[in-house]
Amino acid sequence: MPKVRSHRGAMKRFKTTKKGQIKRNRACTGHLKEKKSSRKKRALRKSTLLNKKDVRRIKKLIIV
Repeated sequence: MPKVRSHRGAMKRFKTTKKGQIKRNRACTGHLKEKKSSRKKRALRKSTLLNKKDVRRIKKLIIV
């Protein structure tokens, strides 16, 4: 039987914390930054935890 592979795209986008929660980066940081305030851009730099409803689906992809 073949090995189960991790989803490489998900592996690059999500990281797990020591407690097993999943971190993600925020959206809206790619371009069109002139119209966003400095405060908004600074807040978007920080990562956040994944929504609880999505955790099971993402854990299947990254095979924790």
